[in-house]
Amino acid sequence: MSQKAEVTSALSRGDAGVASLDPSAVRAPIEGAGRWWILGVVCLAQLMVVLDATVVNIALPSAQHDLGFSNAERQWIVTAYSLSFGGLLLLGGRLSDLVGRKRMLIFGIVGFGAASAFAGAATGFAMLSVGRAVQGAFAAMLAPAALSTLTVTFTEPADRGKAFGIYGAVAGAGGAFGLLLGGLLTEYLSWRWTLYINVALAFVAVTAALRLLRGHPRDSTVHLDLPGTLLEVAGLVSIVYGLSEAVTKGWGAPLTIGLLVAGAVLLAIFIVVEVRVRRPLLPMRIVLNRFRGGAFLAVGLSATGTFGVFLFLTYYLELNRGYSPVTTGLAFLPLIAALIVSSTISSEFLMPRVGPRILIPVGMVIAASGLALLAEELGALTSYPGVILPALLLIGLGLGMVFGCALNTATYGAAPVDAGVASALVNTNQQVGGSIGAALLNTIAVSAFNSYVLVHGHSVPALLAGAVHGYVVTFWVAVAIFVGSAVVCALVLAPGVLTFTTGDAPSAGV
Repeated sequence: MSQKAEVTSALSRGDAGVASLDPSAVRAPIEGAGRWWILGVVCLAQLMVVLDATVVNIALPSAQHDLGFSNAERQWIVTAYSLSFGGLLLLGGRLSDLVGRKRMLIFGIVGFGAASAFAGAATGFAMLSVGRAVQGAFAAMLAPAALSTLTVTFTEPADRGKAFGIYGAVAGAGGAFGLLLGGLLTEYLSWRWTLYINVALAFVAVTAALRLLRGHPRDSTVHLDLPGTLLEVAGLVSIVYGLSEAVTKGWGAPLTIGLLVAGAVLLAIFIVVEVRVRRPLLPMRIVLNRFRGGAFLAVGLSATGTFGVFLFLTYYLELNRGYSPVTTGLAFLPLIAALIVSSTISSEFLMPRVGPRILIPVGMVIAASGLALLAEELGALTSYPGVILPALLLIGLGLGMVFGCALNTATYGAAPVDAGVASALVNTNQQVGGSIGAALLNTIAVSAFNSYVLVHGHSVPALLAGAVHGYVVTFWVAVAIFVGSAVVCALVLAPGVLTFTTGDAPSAGV
């Protein structure tokens, strides 16, 4: 295979399972050990983003006590980040295609570090929430640039599988690692260090990026679609805000309903506009390919079901079993280890032989079996080594298979000019899926708890048992989500494996 053929690829037949090649390479990829150092930079940048989904949450009670804000205001520390992050991701992806991946990656890392320092030094609620919102905005610039950098750096199938396996492990296990890191920093230093830690990570990442990454000139074929951008940002912000309101005020609240309806309408108009405009923010060729479309679904649906694992098992271990935050974080380490092993093996060795249509649904079923074990056996004094540990191992193995394969597939074959926006769509689906999971599973857990104590009373034993009952119900719902998602992804994903061929031109529909 020629070097030019290795540089770019496009999936020419969404139902054939074969990736064809775009002969118009922009530049040759970095060879040798340099690529693996770039992988380290990308993974470090991604870790900064995924850590903040959980590391700050662990510290919120301490921050609330220190700064003196209310429970209602506390939710905004989480919401401010998710609104700006989820709403600006597609714009960040297209800016990466427009001005260059290196520029956007460095800009995002520096901005994220600065916003983290600002939030860490907060003297009150307003300063902390503004810092978190700015963090989310820079994360939306950073995350697509990181994944698209990986996409164009690793084009040879064997190395690509290994690289995406490692990246998938970081993306999938970062949340669980955040629980451990957040507990350690909060318990032994201060809640502020859950934010200050990003400054150190940003310094290392920027130093390495400046030395390792190559710049490339502005692509004259990429333009910003202003109407599409405004519709997409408004629609996603409405959806994410509506889901956050559902967590605190319920699904039937007028504001929740209004925001969700408005978001759905705006996104529907966005799709109509994107089909008609000459240079869309989101070219339909990115999502209509069955490989990529199925992978986007897999990321979003997995994020929805995964929420219950981290949140409700954390509640159980800390509130029902009396674990400290650090001990709870350590309890999740087996899941992290299993996820890393599974992601690497599935992406590097299994997917080139079996293909994503089999591996992604199988991974979802394995994760569902771990959740089913928790739901079936969880009680007031459930054994960690006897029940929780094997369940975590199963969940980690399943999620590793899903994330390792889905992240590889979601960007495979995207043209270089679309790498940023394709990468942004991965993060958008993960963010929206997580928001849906937060709203849906929280509502179900509260409803199950209230129903239990209504029947059994409000004594301390009844309240503890009611909490466990709520966790069990949500775990069963998460099982249903994963099983249903496995069926959907098996139907949407194309059969076959992702391979390189020569001489085929990309079809217009891809």
